[in-house]
Amino acid sequence: MRQIFLDTETTGLSPESGDRMVEIGCVEMDNRRLTGRHLHFYLNPERRNGEGAVAVHGLTDEFLSDKPLFAQVADEVVEFIRGAEIIIHNASFDVGFLNEELRRCGLPKFSTHVAAVTDTLQMARDQFPGKSNSLDALCKRLEVDNTNRTLHGALIDANLLAEVYIRLTRGQDSLVMDMTEESRGNAGDLGGPADLSVFALPVLAASDAELADHERVLGEIDKASGGKTIWRAQQQEAVA
Repeated sequence: MRQIFLDTETTGLSPESGDRMVEIGCVEMDNRRLTGRHLHFYLNPERRNGEGAVAVHGLTDEFLSDKPLFAQVADEVVEFIRGAEIIIHNASFDVGFLNEELRRCGLPKFSTHVAAVTDTLQMARDQFPGKSNSLDALCKRLEVDNTNRTLHGALIDANLLAEVYIRLTRGQDSLVMDMTEESRGNAGDLGGPADLSVFALPVLAASDAELADHERVLGEIDKASGGKTIWRAQQQEAVA
């Protein structure tokens, strides 16, 4: 299943009021593994950034002034996403901007180019109701390293979202374990079940001092529980 993780940065919050995209980042995953393919553009929005937007993404009007217009990269964006499931955090926001940019180019709406759109914000709200489910909050909750995210960036956020999605869907602990078919074929004993009989496993016996410390700790726990520890009761039953 081909999936694209997508994020955008914008001049403001409302495409209906004329706000435009200033960055788009897409990261490709196939069969729940990153392929290494991505698409990334900074865009000239043909209007000034809002101060609040610059504080979020750090992309100034001067920096964006020589970047391509969306119309110049629209065909490449559409080709990259075509037929894939698109995964976005707070999808209605990004899709609203994409639809407006496509409309300006005389192209059909975003949904006509893709197989489906999945919103990880809604997924997170279903799994963690009543909690903060921003991308930063999910990275912290799901132990995804986002220490490099000092500002919002479309490509950085798309990569973080891919890691968050894997952990949200519980199919895999991390994206870093990515072996190609060729590397799996050369993995030797990784290609099948391991034969544990070839290993001589040492047996480490506790010393007298360690056994005494263990009994002391168990006695303290038993005393604190008022003599209700399960193992003491089982020992007494065994003796009886």
